[in-house]
Amino acid sequence: MTTSPQPPAPDVFAPAKLGPLQLRNRVIKAATYEGLSHKSLVTRDLLDFHVAYARGGVGMTTVAYCAVAREGRTDRHQIYWTDEAMPGLRRLTDAVHAEGAAVSAQIGHGGPVASPKANGAPALSPSKHFHPTSLSWAQEASVTDIRRITEAHAEAARRAVEAGFDAVEVHLGHNYLASSFLSPKVNHRIDAYGGSLENRARFAREIMKAVRDAVGGRMAVIAKMNMDDGVPGGFWLDEAIPVAQWLEQDGTVDALEMTAGSSLLNPMYLFKGDAPLKEFADVMPQPIKLGVKAVGKRFLHSYPYRDAYLLEDARQIRAAVDLPMILLGGITDKPVMDLAMREGFEFVAMARALLREPDLITRLQKNADTPSLCIHCNKCMPTNFTGTRCVLADRGTTRHASWGKPEGYVA
Repeated sequence: MTTSPQPPAPDVFAPAKLGPLQLRNRVIKAATYEGLSHKSLVTRDLLDFHVAYARGGVGMTTVAYCAVAREGRTDRHQIYWTDEAMPGLRRLTDAVHAEGAAVSAQIGHGGPVASPKANGAPALSPSKHFHPTSLSWAQEASVTDIRRITEAHAEAARRAVEAGFDAVEVHLGHNYLASSFLSPKVNHRIDAYGGSLENRARFAREIMKAVRDAVGGRMAVIAKMNMDDGVPGGFWLDEAIPVAQWLEQDGTVDALEMTAGSSLLNPMYLFKGDAPLKEFADVMPQPIKLGVKAVGKRFLHSYPYRDAYLLEDARQIRAAVDLPMILLGGITDKPVMDLAMREGFEFVAMARALLREPDLITRLQKNADTPSLCIHCNKCMPTNFTGTRCVLADRGTTRHASWGKPEGYVA
């Protein structure tokens, strides 16, 4: 008996289809909150941030994080889908397209991670939950809230089409609202949205169906979903596998991007590498600054870094579904990208390595042996309060003098 040879792994730099979308290559700039919008509007700094990655060779860049409702923002300046924001978003997508790349909007609701003080509204959670950064309680979302927020995702997706986005990435991770419903650690409901895995997954599936119904085949739809909350008693791989299979059966997504960690309970779990406690404390207001200095090590844990650190778990999702998948986590250089292709992933998503070197993809295409300069120090993470950047490359700020001034907006 002979076995047929395995087809060769795809070239990560060759064009590829993602749903209805044709990308020039298989590299996606992952969503990293930029800290560059102001009063929920697009600034020139935000536009320049994404143009740099488009010019640097990625197939698609992801604008993060565009809340579906005002009370779903995690920062007071975050974009949400108002009439006033639309012209600037169109200018941003046009500018990225002019560089030959596609552009995705990450959409979602912060839920228990949202900022009640900034939003002037309580944070929402599947069950009442203490909000550690605001020192307040997130209130239980009602069924009316669930239906309203589901429709808000659909409206955000429709608006993303109008603004010229090529894809939406629906945030089902990090214990934001949809993810917190999936998590038995946070979701203690006893109605149709709590208890069994099928019930806890209901909200996420309804969101994805609403988004797909809203956009049809006009854009690609990606789901970014946790495999592991990183906390005892949280959502884990054994539950992530059937949820991924249900999403595939529902026919609502074009690709899955698997992630990990909880912005609510264990924020460093996703990132691996050092936890920059001093840098976090430096940008926090009081009394949170004192809290970070005093007990930050209990909340901001350090985890050993290795390349492709989510591969082992994501490989199990890969074996369970036929959907295209995007490998996230420790994608730094060409050998790691090639590993992802050999493992059956159709795309890779890069974040910190591109913050360090926005033109890394162009240079890798010229010389596959080009090493990444990212050292995984994670000091980029606290910079989203002042303009996200690699502090080793830019010790100032990506917010220029026009940020927050009339001439700094894109309209």
